[in-house]
Amino acid sequence: MEPLELRRAVEAGRATASELGLQVDDVVVIHNSDRVALRLVPCDVLARVAPSGHLADSEFEVKVAHHLADVDAPVAELDPRVPPQVHVRDAFAVSLWTYYEPVGSEITPADYADALMRHHAALRRIDLDAPHFTDRVAVALSEVSDRERSPDLPDSEREFLSSTLSGLTAAFSRDQGGDQLLHGEPHPGNLLNTRRGPLFVDLATCCRGPIEFDLAHAPEEVGKLHAGADRDLIHRCRALNWAMFSAWRWRRDDQMPDRDQRRLDGLNQVRAALDRCRLG
Repeated sequence: MEPLELRRAVEAGRATASELGLQVDDVVVIHNSDRVALRLVPCDVLARVAPSGHLADSEFEVKVAHHLADVDAPVAELDPRVPPQVHVRDAFAVSLWTYYEPVGSEITPADYADALMRHHAALRRIDLDAPHFTDRVAVALSEVSDRERSPDLPDSEREFLSSTLSGLTAAFSRDQGGDQLLHGEPHPGNLLNTRRGPLFVDLATCCRGPIEFDLAHAPEEVGKLHAGADRDLIHRCRALNWAMFSAWRWRRDDQMPDRDQRRLDGLNQVRAALDRCRLG
């Protein structure tokens, strides 16, 4: 967020928690992108604050967390001191979560794989209406196809991303028997190392699809530890994930830090992942 919008978001998070009876003497910005994560102290709450245009996503994330709380999923939990809901204040959607102090040690591939398998097992135990992952691909494709929404994307790269997104998606069917609820983006940035063990965050990306779609977000060593996973499918999903990542970076209103460099990196990663697919 730009500085002015960030100040408003910080105040929305602070005021929401205070009105719910939580003590807030200071706010620390943990993450700033198109939405922000704030640590509120001394109440030790993590406030996730998004523009009200993301209200539906925030409400879906809270719904997913509420369902997973009863099945011992390795995920960050909503703060138990306040109602499990999204609060709207000053054109922002605010949700309040438990803050977990990070542990310094690195998460090993074995622990990562174990956490993801336990998360998938928990997701199989809940009943939740979630989009298929190909719906997200369709949104990325629409961003690439619309010159007004991605005006800086060169024509050659626009054609490349469009053909990659549509070509890889054509190989998937919504009726595949192996599809289940997924995290959606269980990459290392969405896995916290805490005193409770590894916990997944950013649950708004929950969707349906093959487990290989999730494994493609994790380090390669994690996929190798997952018995029964289709290695070729992981490669295709990884290429698809990078193509979507690249599509988001070319959006006119994308606010990820270092966007210009990430645009170049994303396209290079797509090409590298496609080479892996061809090599099998």
